[in-house]
Parts: sequence; structure tokens; C-alpha cells
Amino acid sequence: MSEAERVTVLTGAGISTDSGIPDFRGPNGVWTRNPEAERMATLQDYLADPEVRRRSWQSRKEHPVWTAEPNAGHRALVDLEKTGKLVAVITQNIDGLHQRAGSTKVIEVHGTVHWVMCMTCETRTPMADQLARVEAGDPDPACTLCGGILKSATISFGQQLDNDVLDAAAQAAMECDLFLAVGSSLTVRPAAGLCDVAVDAGARLVVINAEPTPYDDLAVAVLRDPISEILPALLEV
Repeated sequence: MSEAERVTVLTGAGISTDSGIPDFRGPNGVWTRNPEAERMATLQDYLADPEVRRRSWQSRKEHPVWTAEPNAGHRALVDLEKTGKLVAVITQNIDGLHQRAGSTKVIEVHGTVHWVMCMTCETRTPMADQLARVEAGDPDPACTLCGGILKSATISFGQQLDNDVLDAAAQAAMECDLFLAVGSSLTVRPAAGLCDVAVDAGARLVVINAEPTPYDDLAVAVLRDPISEILPALLEV
């Protein structure tokens, strides 16, 4: 870290678990405990089944993101940005906690839960406005402009990622000399493939994750320490 001049960070769900937001694939992950929850994150099921949408809206209403606060891991990346070394924080997370902590160079490859998109006319509205409709008794609110299906502005399984966002993420991976993969299982592409992009461009890869990942053998170091402890410690080097 002390030798690096340009650092790009990829973060996954593991950085937010200390903020009370469960991960997906860990031992206590959302999908590990409730495989049915994966249907709510699958675009085909969401569009085809009104019951899946109703459950999704209830899940959004109760999501821990609304009470979560950034933790020491998030704040450490703000400190990294202040050093001038940070190229970008590329995050797979949808919780907005990096921005809440103060990070300004955030690339959200999987979108954000704080906004809603109409799947027909693509109008974006604040999530809070649509949750108010759910609270008022509409279990599956439709777009008020065109009547289309509304979904959180997150990338579901089977949904195409934004090419401009992907290009920005790939550019950030190519521009660094140190690539930190933090709290990600590194099993979901194309985000996981950014590790290859960075290494192929000459960067060193460091993996910080509680569980083994497919990229551990490619990394120059693999750290299993709690993220909210190890990231602040790395910045003290």
C-alpha cells in the first residue's frame, strides 16, 4: 500500500456486513438462508410474477439499508481518497454507504436501491416515494406515467449492465498499480473479471475476504481479517 501510487478498490457485500447489511453467499447470507429470495433478484421472475413483485416491495420496505450507517471500512476508503492515490471505488453494493461515508469516486456496477426505474419508459423516481405508496396500501405500485412495472434501479440476474458504467470500471482497473478486492466472493461477472483486467495491465492484486475466492491464487496477498479492522490498518502502513 505504501509503495502504490494508484489504487483501485472493488468492494462487495462483505464490506457492509458490519453495518448490519447481510451478504448473499456467505454462511449467513441472504440466499444461503433463503434460496427463494434469489427469485426476487431475477428479472424474469420479477417481471412475470406479481407475487414476486409484492414480496420484493415488502422486502425493500424492510431492508436494513434504511437504518445502516457506514463503518470503519467505508471510512478508511474515504481516507484513501484523501491521500490522492485512489483511482475509484468500484462497488457491487447497492446500499450507497460509500457515498454516505464521503467517497466521491464511486462506480456502482450493480446500481442503487435508492432509486426506482420503470421497466417500460425508464423514468427514475426516488425509492422513498414508491415505498410511501406501498405503505399507503399499494402492494405493487405501477409507473404513474405509463403504467409500467417499477423495479429498484439495481441490476437483477438476467438484466444487462450499463455499458458506460462497465467501461468506467474497466478503465479504473487498467489505470491502477494496486487493485484491492474487498468483501467480494469474486464469483459474479463481469465485476470479478476486473481482477483479470487489473493484473493483465500490470497491477498487483490483494484479496480481502473472509471466505476463499477464485482469485486467491492470482493475488500477491490474501487477507482474512475483518474488513472494518484491516482497511484502516492498511492505511496506517
